[in-house]
Amino acid sequence: MAYSETPKAAGSKRKALIAMSGGVDSSVAALLMQEKGYECIGCTMRLFTNEEAGISNERTCCSLEDVEDARSVAFSFGIPHYVFNFTEDFRSQVIERFISAYESGKTPNPCIDCNRFMKFGKLFQRAEMLGCDCVVTGHYARIELENGRYLLKNAVDEKKDQSYVLYFLTQEQLARMELPLGCLRKEEVREIALSRGLANARKRESQDICFVPGGDYAQAIENLTGKTYPHGKFVDREGRVLGEHRGIIRYTVGQRKGLGLSLPDPMYVCKINSGDNTVTLGKNEELFSRELDASDFNWITYDEPPQKLRVRAKVRYNHMEQWATAYPGGGKSIHLVFDEPQRAIAKGQAVVLYDGDTVVGGGTIC
Repeated sequence: MAYSETPKAAGSKRKALIAMSGGVDSSVAALLMQEKGYECIGCTMRLFTNEEAGISNERTCCSLEDVEDARSVAFSFGIPHYVFNFTEDFRSQVIERFISAYESGKTPNPCIDCNRFMKFGKLFQRAEMLGCDCVVTGHYARIELENGRYLLKNAVDEKKDQSYVLYFLTQEQLARMELPLGCLRKEEVREIALSRGLANARKRESQDICFVPGGDYAQAIENLTGKTYPHGKFVDREGRVLGEHRGIIRYTVGQRKGLGLSLPDPMYVCKINSGDNTVTLGKNEELFSRELDASDFNWITYDEPPQKLRVRAKVRYNHMEQWATAYPGGGKSIHLVFDEPQRAIAKGQAVVLYDGDTVVGGGTIC
């Protein structure tokens, strides 16, 4: 995305496009940018309606009510507000990737795809069209310029840190972004909202994927595709049949509940093979491994990484960072070796590398 480098006229305000979800975080982000003297434009992305997949109209992160909340907050700030309809792009870039991953036995992270292709990919294009200098979101992470390079860092609030889901950001994007909440704790954000009388100051956060309210991924996939998925065999490591599964889209690596089997010992999903439609089960200790490969890797701290580097790595959002050695490969790939075995490393999830509080880069486990 190329931005104009034409200097602003003397006395003119810098302009910011604020991604407003209707929640308290993005609302406070807009408020803070306005108080910094930016000319702000609010926008909300219309990505999905539950009715499209035959899902009841429960509250999700992009419901009609959220759009109205965002519009109301923008009006109270005296800033314009736009709703951008990105439903087609969301279907192709997020929903189809989600479906394809489960159909191939992987465990996707649609929120990362949404951030990557929608919140930042599309919004930077709209920011350019509207003559904005930067894109602003309510993510909890920090951006700092060090030695001529933009770095992505952990948020001050460790419990809310979202740097993991932003590993894909490029230098050009980081240079044109503002993350006002990165230096605040969640309770401080609430306090700011309450002190300014924001109507959504106490609004609860949505924990569901917007097109999967309630968390029933398999039902959502069947609704979206109109397909039913064939039953197959549960097998152990030696290939012995343990029972029948109800379609591979219903299982993820590390899963124990919902198998529908009565076995003498607790068993977990260790592998999903879409080729022969089998799900391999094993004991908990069989879920541990020290190595992984990742593709589509994005380096933030390097243009050209060294041949070997020591890092701390996360293999899912709530995973505690663990020491490992990364070996960059050809193209956008790496091989990662952990010091200690890690549990339930799942293909399709993101692995993100850290150096202290700084995101080194990240990619997709393959």
